[in-house]
Amino acid sequence: MSGTRPARRSDTRQRIQEVALELFAEQGYEKTSLREIAERLDVTKAALYYHFKTKEDIISSIFEDLTRPVDELVSWAQGQPATLETKREVLRRYGANLAAAQPLFRFMHENQATLRDLTIRDALKERMGHLLGLLVPEDAPLPARLRATTAFMSLHAAVFALSAFDGPDTTLDERLTAALEIADELIASAHTLTTA
Repeated sequence: MSGTRPARRSDTRQRIQEVALELFAEQGYEKTSLREIAERLDVTKAALYYHFKTKEDIISSIFEDLTRPVDELVSWAQGQPATLETKREVLRRYGANLAAAQPLFRFMHENQATLRDLTIRDALKERMGHLLGLLVPEDAPLPARLRATTAFMSLHAAVFALSAFDGPDTTLDERLTAALEIADELIASAHTLTTA
């Protein structure tokens, strides 16, 4: 009897997701076919179809898997008092989630035209709206809303935008630490504006 076990369905599903994202990054979503994904995986197209029927099914599954921590963060934060400490913790956890979801967000950034046609776009906007609502009330003064939004954007910049400009001596952890310092200042200022 062999000491190796067959790949579990979830392992295969995850491998399909990884390879699909690699190909989407290399040649774009539109130019990548299911056949090419199957070939890269060295499986038949029928085996791929067992898990996913379309490229959008693959992207939707990646989106769901990588954004599940954001949904959990929203659920957690909704049960917490709207204190500055809670808001700081939301930003800290969101930064960690962003780092883990880097491949998905890179795909989204590089395939913006395609994304307009995919259903995940609206779901992402909704999640971002929930997160922003945890940081600042919808009826908060404009300067408070802008500070809260910029706090989120600083985390995105650390994970994505700055990686293109920084040299090899700057790590993702260093960029995130700096962005969290900025986000902390912004959210403290926004909190003061909404509680004064």
